[in-house]
Amino acid sequence: MKPVNVGIIGFGTVGAGTAEVLLQNREIIRNRVGTDIVIRRIADLDVTSDRGVAIEPSVLTRDAEEVIRDPEIHIVAELMGGTGRARELILAAMERGKHVVTANKALLAEHGKEIYEAAERHGVDLAFEASVGGGIPIIGSLRGGLSANRVTAIMGILNGTSNYILTRMTEKGQPYDQAVQEAIELGYADDPPTLDVDGTDAAHKLAILISISFGAPAALGRIHREGIDRITPEDIRFANEFGRRIKLLAIARHRNGRVEARVHPAMIPTDHILANVNGPYNAIYVEGDFVGPNLYYGLGAGRRPTGSAVASDIIYLAREIRQGMKNFMPPLAHARPLETEVDIQPMDELRCSYYFRFSALDRPGVLSRISGILGEHDISLSSVIQKGRDVNGSVPVVTLTHEALERDVVRALARLEPLDILTHPTMVIRVEGA
Repeated sequence: MKPVNVGIIGFGTVGAGTAEVLLQNREIIRNRVGTDIVIRRIADLDVTSDRGVAIEPSVLTRDAEEVIRDPEIHIVAELMGGTGRARELILAAMERGKHVVTANKALLAEHGKEIYEAAERHGVDLAFEASVGGGIPIIGSLRGGLSANRVTAIMGILNGTSNYILTRMTEKGQPYDQAVQEAIELGYADDPPTLDVDGTDAAHKLAILISISFGAPAALGRIHREGIDRITPEDIRFANEFGRRIKLLAIARHRNGRVEARVHPAMIPTDHILANVNGPYNAIYVEGDFVGPNLYYGLGAGRRPTGSAVASDIIYLAREIRQGMKNFMPPLAHARPLETEVDIQPMDELRCSYYFRFSALDRPGVLSRISGILGEHDISLSSVIQKGRDVNGSVPVVTLTHEALERDVVRALARLEPLDILTHPTMVIRVEGA
């Protein structure tokens, strides 16, 4: 059997990890596929730096078009990132009848519909296991193992950088800026880690998971997104007093024909399955109507875990090529055309419980005034903590509410914020779980 030839575009962290696993585990892979997988070309602007992988110089090129034009290459692995040039190269590869593997979550979240349709139009396969969760096989599970189920809920810690920062703030009491700097120094975060800490990275991944789960592209702009940059050690301590942890969660739920989709910090009970997912690890909780709850856990980024996920897609495609398959699984694993987008519920229709931390003047009647305005907007309090004071007489008034509508919370805060009894903007964190 002739070998399956692969071209890699992008020889950075993920590209090097992919090459490493394909070369180091060559015998294992040959036994599982039934033929060799050969790296025929690697394109990168930098072909001189040592990546710790023994690659023949003749394989390296600075011209990504060489990978696309080479008629002997069966699979193109786009690992360069970005949404401009990467999109052009993927579409060009598909037009030439090449199968594509990508780890590019931003590209799929922002231009997924175009790319999914191109794959079906040209009769090629698109695989993207590494786009969500690093080495966690969540894409394959949704496209395969869980395909008999209606997915009713997804809740995940999808960004290891934010999770590491919140873990350090929780376990060591570090302020946000110190935890961020430590994450940068350890290589868990870019400098600055904007897309990680503002929720964008997790929103990209959630858009992909929703698209597979519900069989239609999810509009990234309709996924509510908040980051962790306003979380303080005080909020984490108060959460602990309520028996909860703060995590940056990506959440999707099926609600009467629509999908609730949001990324934001949330308080969850300390005995929740996600509460003790710490450090740079990711975890994804999925509920199916027949299979029930599933949990997927592991390293969500890094050279070796992500390279492993890319290689798994290459192996999957190599098996299809070896078997001479002509009809490939649609990218979202649904046979119907991609004519519509997932109907995402407006955020103001969300109903959940809330944590409020008010910074108030130390005066009699402050709590009753706050609770009165909340009550006027159908928001009732379930717990209250008021203790401590600082030098200017301001005290934290911390509350948990019963379930309320997001739109009522927004309206109530608009009434409260201008009051002279409040000294700083109110901190709001949504609460998940009983």
